[in-house]
Amino acid sequence: MQFVIDVRLIAEIKRTLIDNHQSKIANRQFSGEANVAEIQRHNNRLGLWGWLGGGRWGVERYAYILHRLTGLGILCYFLMHVVVTSLRAKGIYLWVEGGIFHQPLFKFGEFLVFSAFAYHAANGIRLVLVELGFAVGKPIEPVYPYKTSLNVQRPLLISMMILAAILLAAGGYEFLGLAK
Repeated sequence: MQFVIDVRLIAEIKRTLIDNHQSKIANRQFSGEANVAEIQRHNNRLGLWGWLGGGRWGVERYAYILHRLTGLGILCYFLMHVVVTSLRAKGIYLWVEGGIFHQPLFKFGEFLVFSAFAYHAANGIRLVLVELGFAVGKPIEPVYPYKTSLNVQRPLLISMMILAAILLAAGGYEFLGLAK
């Protein structure tokens, strides 16, 4: 019997607190002091912009976005490559001289795939180094103001992007036909 009374008492206290909070919000709305965050619930549905929007996060966020996009591009190329290669089993050869794969637009597409691979590989190496702890610095006690590991990670990001640019230049030299 005592347990039932305690549960009812707790429910009554909870109802009273909720009513008091709602009346405070209503009084603020009436007096013009309403806080917009209290009236509108948190709208965390950013959609595609939440995935792509870098905002105030800096170059690391954009490296993350580009890493995702290049990964999706490489996946699409891989799927297309599997389909085109499987057509050979049916006797359809798309690699014949003068075919679609020898057009300049397709050569540019191959260069884009190579560019995506060069960036994705270099950034992947950077991410592995960060995950293994080689690029985050020594652990310190989290005391305010907090210190960031960006001073260690950003030079690594820049060096990996230089590596990707070197790979891109070497691949561009080959794709442009200057290596003949």
